Amino acid sequence: MDWDVDWKKLIASIVVCQLAGLLGAIFTSSAIPTWYTTLEKPLFVPPEWTFSVVWTFLYLLMGLALYIVWRKGWDRRDVRLATGVFGIQLFLNFLWSVLFFGLRSPLLGIIEIVFLWFAIVATIWLFYRISRPAGVLLMPYLAWVSFAALLNYYIWLLNS
Repeated sequence: MDWDVDWKKLIASIVVCQLAGLLGAIFTSSAIPTWYTTLEKPLFVPPEWTFSVVWTFLYLLMGLALYIVWRKGWDRRDVRLATGVFGIQLFLNFLWSVLFFGLRSPLLGIIEIVFLWFAIVATIWLFYRISRPAGVLLMPYLAWVSFAALLNYYIWLLNS
């Protein structure tokens, strides 16, 4: 195993992912006290504080996975493809916050999260082919988005 760390790439990978979360939070934070709290929610909704903790951790894992793949070499076609798909899923991750919280539309959120889910699966598959640890690091993200999709669906159902 190569223990030589490219700190610039590592920090850039983590910062890019955390920035996606911060940009999404712009839409989320203003809607939580004004709109989200008024919604009917299923019994299995976790406390509000868990979302920021979980997402911060997941963005860290995403950044680490991106770093591992990026380190394999930008000259490799599979690395460029995998990071491109990663970029798409990261954008879709951000877009969900815009649709669900910014536009206050659980329906658009549930439609979009399906695309996000498939983009995450594709990213995991591409990352795993390049580096098993990179693919495995994204598994908690897929699990959380699966849970979020279920939660989004029930919020839409209960408030339609």
